[in-house]
Amino acid sequence: MPDAPAATDDWVPSALERERAAYRLRATRRSVLIAAAATVVALLVVGVAITSSPGWPAFRETFFNWDKAISSLPAVLAGLWLNIRVLLVCSVAIALIAMTIAILRTLRGPVFFPLRALATAYVDIFRGLPLLLLLFLLGFGMPALRLAGLPNSAMFWGGLAITLSYSAYVAEVLRAGIESIHPSQWAAARSLGLSYRKALRYVVLPQAIRRVTPALMNDVVSLQKDSGLVAVLGIVDAIRAAQIETSLDYNYTPYVVAGVLFLILTIPMARFTDWLARRQGQHGGML
Repeated sequence: MPDAPAATDDWVPSALERERAAYRLRATRRSVLIAAAATVVALLVVGVAITSSPGWPAFRETFFNWDKAISSLPAVLAGLWLNIRVLLVCSVAIALIAMTIAILRTLRGPVFFPLRALATAYVDIFRGLPLLLLLFLLGFGMPALRLAGLPNSAMFWGGLAITLSYSAYVAEVLRAGIESIHPSQWAAARSLGLSYRKALRYVVLPQAIRRVTPALMNDVVSLQKDSGLVAVLGIVDAIRAAQIETSLDYNYTPYVVAGVLFLILTIPMARFTDWLARRQGQHGGML
């Protein structure tokens, strides 16, 4: 019996394939150059229009004072660290509460109706109340009750308000992910002898979370920004620190500093979310 021909790795693209690759490379370079040129021109036009306006010198001194930015940076950074801590702690609490609510809302059978009704009421109430109003109600109302065993810290009640509000939104995202899984996945898991809990844990939830990961990342980006709302309770976060620094001489540069710091945090997260969404679109599907 003759030996099979040995496999070789010396494949060489054809002339037509090399021509197509060269054309795609030229097209990509041309697109990048056009986009870069258009961006530069647009920025120049906007910059010239702003800097040539009559009020630009006063505006620059009030909002872009370099000395004021440097002097206020330590205080704003200290406040930003508080925002980051709020983000981290609330994210964990939101994930746990939202997952519980989402699972309760997807339970089937009349015996689980009270749990579904309770979860639905939770979502309706805390998704319907504005976050700012919830901060006022909990941050000012609960300490006034002086309930035994509960802290009076504005930080605690502000974080709780953010957690309650966001967990309602995240629960709906997770519920949509769970309900997007085809019933055949449940049937296949149960036919293998898995209980409802194990089928949910090992088969359904991994697929559901993968499908809604970009939406969850968007909620994290939004949470990072909304963590600054705790300042309405008198907590010295980045925004409150900027307000204090501004009140010293009525120069608004600290607000710009706080905004830049928030952008440094949120833009990388937003770009990662976009990359993750593209990756999910190209390689999504069953685990």
